[in-house]
Amino acid sequence: MRAFAGVGRAVAGMERTFAGTSVVNIQVENPNQPEVLALLAASDAYMAQLYPAESNHLLDVSSLSRPEVTFFVARMDGRALGCGAMVASAQGWAELKRMFVSPAARGNNVGRRLLQRLESVAMERGISALRLETGTQQPEALALYRSAGFAEIGPFGDYRPDPLSVFMEKQLPVIR
Repeated sequence: MRAFAGVGRAVAGMERTFAGTSVVNIQVENPNQPEVLALLAASDAYMAQLYPAESNHLLDVSSLSRPEVTFFVARMDGRALGCGAMVASAQGWAELKRMFVSPAARGNNVGRRLLQRLESVAMERGISALRLETGTQQPEALALYRSAGFAEIGPFGDYRPDPLSVFMEKQLPVIR
């Protein structure tokens, strides 16, 4: 996955004000749009600086457009600040993928807001747990996930052990 992310609970996709003036809006969107493709390219470049190709587990745009994937974009004043995806599994859990916040927006809780929105939607859909793979060279992402209640687990799905990967999971409460 190579998740990188940057409080409050989302209500209908709307978030608190960012920098005191504008609202950060997090909605499900199509990943195949120019501004989002630029975010994904920036994410790819960032990950390529940190990890060798065999340790990067990124989904491409066509994979992000599959029916089992829900792709979110965080925007302020219409400008894309970050993104993240949730891939539903047949076993009742979902994997977080492509969590990324543009460098200009980091430090403003955009990553935390994206994560909270993904968790909220997962709970609404009855998903029992969220899993992810991130890298050892991303202390901010690791800190975010740990502070949100994710705990380390072993490799899952098609992943194999990798000394540069950290696998994590968070059990979600059932909403009735």
